[in-house]
Amino acid sequence: MKIGYMPLLAFLIIFLMPTISSAQQTAELDLENTIYLELETGRVVIKLLPEVAPNHVARIKKLSREKFYDGLKFHRVIEGFMAQTGDPRGTGEGIDYETLDAEFSDTPHYKGMVSMARTDDPNSAGTQFFICLAYSPHLDGLYSVWGEVVAGMRYVDKIKIGEYPTLTDPDIIVTMRVAADVEE
Repeated sequence: MKIGYMPLLAFLIIFLMPTISSAQQTAELDLENTIYLELETGRVVIKLLPEVAPNHVARIKKLSREKFYDGLKFHRVIEGFMAQTGDPRGTGEGIDYETLDAEFSDTPHYKGMVSMARTDDPNSAGTQFFICLAYSPHLDGLYSVWGEVVAGMRYVDKIKIGEYPTLTDPDIIVTMRVAADVEE
């Protein structure tokens, strides 16, 4: 059976164009405002949004440069919702760390958006954050969005589902760095 040129062309457009545009988008990023989140399965590229949440972006960059997030567990991963990390205890109970005032915006919580986790107090964000695994409009305007996954979401989608303490073998952040600091 012969495959005509049109089906082949359609295949290339449908399956390769997202890869090409994602690679182009990654290449065009401001490396000072980009995070490389290395998971065991691959690299996640997060575009920082300093125009949306400048104080939260500054905190994430500071902690990334201090290697704070390296080795931390994804302690709360809810299928079809979000993957949360950033607690050195790995429990989600928080830490003694200076909190940030909320920087709520109208930026929606689409799949791949990254926000700070917090308690019931809107001004309680510290080090914990989550990546949306699906569109979560009920979070809009209530959590400080500071980033957007622009490449590697397929690796985020592979993070093991579960919550502390029943999640006995959680995925971890291998390293988390400001892209401008990474030599490649």
